[in-house]
Amino acid sequence: MPKPAVDYVAKITALDAAGLLGLWKKIEARKTPGWAKGKAFEHLVLRAFELEGADVTWPYSVKLGGQVVEQIDGMVRVGGLHFLAESKDLDPKKNGDLNVEPIAKLRNQLLRRPAGVIGCVFSSSGFTAPAKTLAQYMSPQAVLLWHGAEIGMLLAKKGGFSKALERKHHWLARDGMPDYNILTDLAA
Repeated sequence: MPKPAVDYVAKITALDAAGLLGLWKKIEARKTPGWAKGKAFEHLVLRAFELEGADVTWPYSVKLGGQVVEQIDGMVRVGGLHFLAESKDLDPKKNGDLNVEPIAKLRNQLLRRPAGVIGCVFSSSGFTAPAKTLAQYMSPQAVLLWHGAEIGMLLAKKGGFSKALERKHHWLARDGMPDYNILTDLAA
């Protein structure tokens, strides 16, 4: 596989928590020079978990019979939870909130994984009503939705992504709620 022109992993791992918050502000302003479209957000999410001690697998491709069949935005292990990440950085002024397609794509990827692997869809903006509804009917595949406001707040707090994952997973298991808003916990 050819090496990308920019080593995004080296670029993002050079950032600490304060650096991630600065990058987040650039993502929100739609000004991320040196990053291909969506790559800054994709790597920021993974780095936030890595800074908290999570085991991170950076973006990779899965091949079957020499053909790329999946492109995974990353995989993270926090304690006993493993999740595949799908990150989408849409300009809310141009594109609005994230629709169902990335959730459906992630569901298909989860179908090829053991039952304990969950999915996390990270949106720099938010999710449409149909996307939230679809995520409720993914069982037995578990998919958690992460909104930009949650990500921004967790970055500003300088941590808490792993705890937020546990809370989101708890509410999914308890009430079948894939879209639990972690800001509820932060406000308490």
